[in-house]
Amino acid sequence: MPENKVEKGAGERLVQMLIEKNLLKREDLDRVLALQREKGGSLSQLLSEMKLVDSRALAAALSQTLRIPTISLSRMELEPSLASTISRKLAFHYQIVPVSRMGAQLTVAMADPMNVLALDHLSQAAGFVLTPLVASPEEIQEALRRLYGGVITDTLEELKSQGMAVQIVEEAKTSSSEQVEDLVRLTEQVPIVRVTNAVLAQGVILKASDILVEPFEKHLRIRYRVDGVFREGESPPAAMHTGIVSRIKVMSNLNIAEHRMPQDGRIRFSVNGRSVDFRVSVIPSYYGEKVCLRILDRGQMLLEIDRMGFEPEPLAELKSAVQRPHGMVLITGPTGSGKTTTMYALLKGIDRPDRNLVTVEDPIEYDLVGVNQVGIRSDIGLTFAACLRSILRQDPNIIMVGEIRDGETAEIAVKAALTGHLVLSTLHANDALGAVARLINMGIEPYLIAASVLLVGAQRLPRKVCPRCRKPVQPPKELIERYGLPPAGTYQAGKGCAECRQTGLDGRVGLFESVPLTAALRKLVAGGASSIQLREAARAAGFPSLRDHAIAKAAAGVIPLEEVARTTVGYQE
Repeated sequence: MPENKVEKGAGERLVQMLIEKNLLKREDLDRVLALQREKGGSLSQLLSEMKLVDSRALAAALSQTLRIPTISLSRMELEPSLASTISRKLAFHYQIVPVSRMGAQLTVAMADPMNVLALDHLSQAAGFVLTPLVASPEEIQEALRRLYGGVITDTLEELKSQGMAVQIVEEAKTSSSEQVEDLVRLTEQVPIVRVTNAVLAQGVILKASDILVEPFEKHLRIRYRVDGVFREGESPPAAMHTGIVSRIKVMSNLNIAEHRMPQDGRIRFSVNGRSVDFRVSVIPSYYGEKVCLRILDRGQMLLEIDRMGFEPEPLAELKSAVQRPHGMVLITGPTGSGKTTTMYALLKGIDRPDRNLVTVEDPIEYDLVGVNQVGIRSDIGLTFAACLRSILRQDPNIIMVGEIRDGETAEIAVKAALTGHLVLSTLHANDALGAVARLINMGIEPYLIAASVLLVGAQRLPRKVCPRCRKPVQPPKELIERYGLPPAGTYQAGKGCAECRQTGLDGRVGLFESVPLTAALRKLVAGGASSIQLREAARAAGFPSLRDHAIAKAAAGVIPLEEVARTTVGYQE
């Protein structure tokens, strides 16, 4: 039998094996057979598409049935020259990856080796004798992206076949930034529109929080922040930079003729039928304008405080503090640590018809039903401080200040907390008690802080171990001693797979350090105690730090040990 053929009767043996191993139910088999009679197609492909059998179990069953070895593509380095053996169009159409070549023989990885027609077609088109191996559909997709490129490459290839891509690149090279008419015309060209849309859609598909469009001397770089860490993505030709930036400006109603000053705007864009908001920031850089797009996807936003992964004790303290009739609750953390999302979740939990809730934000990130939200506009004098003065005249019960940035805002917020209002806000500080030092630096008297603040918290979002490729690990002795790790913990690490893009990490979980200001702590704050003295007193009172919570999550196998150091840097071991 030629190597690129599959034995007859393999489908029946595959079905029998799946049923014997309880991987496929009889009623599901009847469904897939009925669909196959109606629409045709390979049995194994239909089983995978309908998700009736786990992809890895199906790959193992195919391997055993067909007596064809499996291959793991997740950590395999594919030679770029292999892309020339099978055209990109056919590779994606048949979901087949060239793995190695020896003379006239080409070894390929397939999710469906029973597709005899595909093997025959590819053998004739490529001029090789094909030797198939079995791989899961997820690994096939990831390998195809690595070898041939992804959605942006797809778009450019399609446009090139229509004779448009080369033309628009040349136009972008010669378009003068001073000619507004040229820029407007450029933003309406199909290649610029399609590539820009592909960049935005890719960010949503990857569940990224930010997209960066960065020009350099000889290339254009696109990066996506996924789970708090930037990853480099596919990049269009550098000559398309002017068109892409201008297109983004048009979509966000910015001035396309202005290249010297920063600009901010907003885009509402539809991805797979779902409306997604993008907050746009454009700044001039040495090689052109750099764009940062913050993705505000309500479909991915979690507004349930109980589902954010916080430990039970700090969560209970936080929920208790926001039920108080007046006082101030402050959450600290760096940009991207989830502070605003936590604030929104708290507001959602305490919103009732008998309460007047008002927020002051810069900018308003999400529309909260039932909450009066005010957006800052510093260009016309609508600052945090100005908003707060007016809001206090409307007798609110609860005020959320997006961020306390200056002494004037801090002073008004503290006075509001002392005069019968509950104030929620965020600060940039390294830990919870760092909020006290930050307020003092802004000119707030320590006795006012002691009298107004109910609770200070700190938040981080460490990355979780991928649940699909996790494996137990034993921490080195030096780490156990350094962090005081529980030696009996169930530590886990991801080895990397197609679904987590070889990172071993998938998603994030909340860490929250909560310090209610007890009578003892208030006395220390009013007396001007240092941050070190406050931390020692909080620890003596039994309040765990962010690092304590991170270590607990690592010992439980939720996050890898590397995330403990990355997200709690600066904490005392």
